Amino acid sequence: MAALSCKFHPTTYKHCNFFTKIPSISCSFQPSQSSIKVIINGAAKEIGRAAVLAVTKARGMEVAGAVDSYLIGEDIGKVCNMEEALEIPIINDLTMVLGSISQTKATAVVVDFTDPSTVYDNVKQATAFGMNSVVYVPRIKLETVSALSAFCEKASMGCLVTPTLSIGSILLQQAAISASFHYNNVEIVESRATAGDFPSQDAVQIANNISNLGQIYNRDDNSTDIQARGQVLGEDGVRVHSMVLPGLPSSTTVYFSRPGEVYTLKHDVTDVQCLMPGLILAIRKVVRIKNLVYGLEKFL
Repeated sequence: MAALSCKFHPTTYKHCNFFTKIPSISCSFQPSQSSIKVIINGAAKEIGRAAVLAVTKARGMEVAGAVDSYLIGEDIGKVCNMEEALEIPIINDLTMVLGSISQTKATAVVVDFTDPSTVYDNVKQATAFGMNSVVYVPRIKLETVSALSAFCEKASMGCLVTPTLSIGSILLQQAAISASFHYNNVEIVESRATAGDFPSQDAVQIANNISNLGQIYNRDDNSTDIQARGQVLGEDGVRVHSMVLPGLPSSTTVYFSRPGEVYTLKHDVTDVQCLMPGLILAIRKVVRIKNLVYGLEKFL
């Protein structure tokens, strides 16, 4: 879309031995700033489909590619139950998509929802084509993050690797850090509708955040090895209890206590849509950086 630009120019006219300045107007059309081209890697997944819808609705960005090993050849718009097709087929070749979009010279971001084993190569490919990356892949190894950090630093390309895209989860983590300086006892209780890797990434992140702050928690119960007491994460006595029951929302609760007082922090996730505001924020911010950033909270 073009933007109309108008400027006023004073013009001098000579009439009856005196000079008069009359403003004139000149207008020109200038191209507006191009939108961010977004490639969704893992587009056929539930979170990938939600991302397609969110990016399509967001101002200043558009879906430019869909990559997955499922539903190959299907239009991603139809896969997402959109009223009209996006005319973007799902392709299982990331390099082909990157090469095609790089020819447009547009600002582009690759959103990676794939697997820890493929993240490093995916980000390297995106960087080689001059594109930034947003990586939301649970259980990615810290060695991989360190290797990617060095690579992005050398290439001067932006990349966000984040354990969560949920702004609510980040706010809970920040509140937990603040509370940890005032309480000597803490336990994390999480619930999920289906079995997965436990403790969850959220619980691990909270435990890591409130550990190594000079506080030893649950001193009276620190040495017990009774399984019913939950798993201890780290060396500071943070315990995590994980429940799996059909119908439960994905929930994380942190209990802090001291004699006569209990302070409770809770965050529930009822739909993958809760991750989309964080994703849109990440896409907008990652194009402005020239290195790897770990954690969406750095952009809040």
